[in-house]
Amino acid sequence: MSVVFITGASSGIGARTAQLLAKRGERVFGAARNTAAIAALEGVAPVALDLTSEASIHEAVAQVESIEGPIDVLVNCAGYGEFGSVEETALADARAQLEVNVLGAVALVQAALPGMREAGHGRIVNVSSLAGEFAAPLGGWYHASKFALEALSDSLRGEVSQFGIDVTIVQPSYVETDWHEVAMDRLEHTSARGPYAAMAAAMRRHFLSPARARETSSVDAVASLIAKAALVRRPKTRYRIGPGASIAVALATFLPDRTFDAMTRKQFGYV
Repeated sequence: MSVVFITGASSGIGARTAQLLAKRGERVFGAARNTAAIAALEGVAPVALDLTSEASIHEAVAQVESIEGPIDVLVNCAGYGEFGSVEETALADARAQLEVNVLGAVALVQAALPGMREAGHGRIVNVSSLAGEFAAPLGGWYHASKFALEALSDSLRGEVSQFGIDVTIVQPSYVETDWHEVAMDRLEHTSARGPYAAMAAAMRRHFLSPARARETSSVDAVASLIAKAALVRRPKTRYRIGPGASIAVALATFLPDRTFDAMTRKQFGYV
């Protein structure tokens, strides 16, 4: 039995992953601001957590360690998408995006690592996104957060392997959750009425289109992949999921930048 600490466990992918791991017999602690929702999950112990507060992060890890000892598996699943043009996004909103998606995750890693090192083993699963492989207009700050998480994960993996600790990344594409609704609300707030209004309207149409639905993974499929990354004996460094995900990354990698830019504009209907 492994001691698993997972963030974002109050809803969506995090909640489903916590449930799957608990059903497999792991000792699961689910963390979020809304602990009432976590308490309703069978086999998952709720832990209050505010990712923008270092004190809350250290208190959460200390709470788990006081009950079960060192955390065996840390799953950083919490996050959201700050959408809107780079020009129009308030820096306060940009900082909040990085605080939750990057610095909060790293603070949890820093808090959990001493126990893992002492135990001589551990696993860190950072839930990133295809948005950490390439960038598109109107998602700059979200992409920046995922690019940063990917880079930090790669550096961390090289640093902690000597202590018997693995670091792996899960990269979902579109998923059937309310994440997109929140992202589109942020887009509306930031860029629906200014010089980028036409581009923002095109992006909203894309996210509501049947074509996007065909590119979407189920919550269960993504949660199953995260659970695999958390428990498999020798994890891959990256797990990617979503129809056409690997093709999209290959195109972003090998096509000239301006060619990929043009393809992205066409996909989202930017004309």
